[in-house]
Amino acid sequence: MFEGIEFLNKEFFWLFLLLPLALLWYVFKHNKQTAELKMSSLKGFKVTNSWLPKLRHLLFALRLAALAALITAMARPRTVDVSTKTKTTRGIDIVMAIDVSASMLAKDLSPNRLEALKDVAAEFIAGRPNDRIGLVEYAGESYTKTPITSDKSIVLRSLNEIRYNNIIEGGTAIGMGLATSVNRLKDSKAKSKVIILLTDGVNNSGFIDPKIASELAVEYGIKVYTIGLGTNGMALSPYAVNPNGSFQYARVQVEIDEALLKEIADATGGKYFRATNNKKLAEIYDEINKLEKTEIEEFKFYNYEEKYRPLVLLAGLFLAIELLLRFTIFRSFV
Repeated sequence: MFEGIEFLNKEFFWLFLLLPLALLWYVFKHNKQTAELKMSSLKGFKVTNSWLPKLRHLLFALRLAALAALITAMARPRTVDVSTKTKTTRGIDIVMAIDVSASMLAKDLSPNRLEALKDVAAEFIAGRPNDRIGLVEYAGESYTKTPITSDKSIVLRSLNEIRYNNIIEGGTAIGMGLATSVNRLKDSKAKSKVIILLTDGVNNSGFIDPKIASELAVEYGIKVYTIGLGTNGMALSPYAVNPNGSFQYARVQVEIDEALLKEIADATGGKYFRATNNKKLAEIYDEINKLEKTEIEEFKFYNYEEKYRPLVLLAGLFLAIELLLRFTIFRSFV
């Protein structure tokens, strides 16, 4: 009955303690006012069974009900409708630069490095509804998969479509991937600009030096978080292509230029991470998510609707019914 209703002046509910006292007073007063006449026999008297004397207590019940309704009304019942509006006060633009070279098909992460990355990155993207995010793919060269956008459905769809293909020149051009990402963010008006650059190898192609690309990031105030992806030691990796286009796998030594990735991160104010398995990769993206927090201002609007008026009217109705009965049907008994 009172679901969704709050009471502003709950202290008035203490007045309900008066109702049992009023009931005791009524019983005591009724016993005092009732006269008794003892007779040896009722023979010669006409006995009638009227229901009116038995219902005269209804008058007091109506008065108690009126008092209860008034007490509840004084407690100020009301419903509250809360609407919330959020305003992003510090937006972040993020570009995720993803290595899509053949080595990303290595199986040291399950089911392979690329698919493991896509699963974790999708959760990261979905968890940042107030930021703009873009995607850059790179191998021996780089290109923009998705410009920075606030439409997460587009970004997630593009992320899901990322596959290894032999259209992009083979190799790992870290400098090219970073430079393309910087190019996507250099004109951004966001308060914070971030690149998350992931690779599983060493810079061995491309015509832009990674250090030059990191200097460009510093010039445009872009922070770069770098992630080295791959186990320590040997990993089951593709090393040759079958005639049908499938890969032959063999255990290959994992080589990641960690010194370069650390240098890029340090120069831009970011941080370097090493992901050796699926769990560690998820923890890294979770840590980046915590490091790059978007400040959100929340406004709450309260709409109150008072509910005491029907209770006052109900109390008045009870009193009116009591008075009507008292001076009509029950006037001979009270």
